[in-house]
Amino acid sequence: MKANGCYTNAELTEDIRRLAERYPFISAGTIGASWLGAPIYWLRIGEGAYRWHYNACCHANEWITAPLVVRFVDEYAQALLAGGSVGAKSAVSLYRKASLWVVPMLNPDGAELAQKGLAPTHPLCRELREWNGGSGDFADWKANARGVDLNDQFPAHWEEERSRRQVSGPAPRDFGGYAPLSEPEAWALANWTRCMDFDAVLSLHTQGEEIYWNYRGHEPPYAEEWAGRMAEAAGYRAVYLEGSDAGYKDWFLQAFGRPGFTVEAGLGRNPLPLADFEAISERLNRLLAQALYLSP
Repeated sequence: MKANGCYTNAELTEDIRRLAERYPFISAGTIGASWLGAPIYWLRIGEGAYRWHYNACCHANEWITAPLVVRFVDEYAQALLAGGSVGAKSAVSLYRKASLWVVPMLNPDGAELAQKGLAPTHPLCRELREWNGGSGDFADWKANARGVDLNDQFPAHWEEERSRRQVSGPAPRDFGGYAPLSEPEAWALANWTRCMDFDAVLSLHTQGEEIYWNYRGHEPPYAEEWAGRMAEAAGYRAVYLEGSDAGYKDWFLQAFGRPGFTVEAGLGRNPLPLADFEAISERLNRLLAQALYLSP
């Protein structure tokens, strides 16, 4: 696949159809739907006992993470057929080590808004323009269709994060909602995660070429080593992070005590330009492959 111009749920739907048709060992489904009713897709590849989950496009203006993770799945599948490697790791070895479930676009409504702007038929057209300071330019929008930041939605010291953000209502970013998991996208991901019983998870964002691996002491003792190995594979930095709560990785670590990572791909100003796509993809593929390789 290639990211040409934009990448919304329409492009993702077509890529998923193509991948499922081309590769019989890839399966697909949905974890639920967005506030506007768009399907939130998952893809699966691998047969190993260790269960990994990657998700992307939690923040609307970080939509480039969706085609990045779909590119990884595509190149992984191609390498399996060719008996080759993906991200400098044997594809067959990764396939046998782990099963991987990917949610490429958690926030399809927000991604559409950030890339295509506000449609006059949007059910919250007037409110969204007001929440965006009267501007019709939504390129910097991070939230979902209701002005809620999905990565501030999870029940991991949610109240503290809301107090820290000091954003009391719908906004382009940093409003965690009026209650944890109030948004259908966040609820669907949390519910699906509980049902799937993943061994490790990784959330893709953009900004900084960093990996965050800890949360209030809930991380397993080997989490820092894993983060360091992933960071080394991509030329990123593994960072001990404090002063941040209510994210998906935070909730997973607190709820399960298993490895959870936030990866900040790329460097610059969001939304990252598509001109950077190939360079980001090449390094990120090494990181994502290394994560699967770490599976016990």
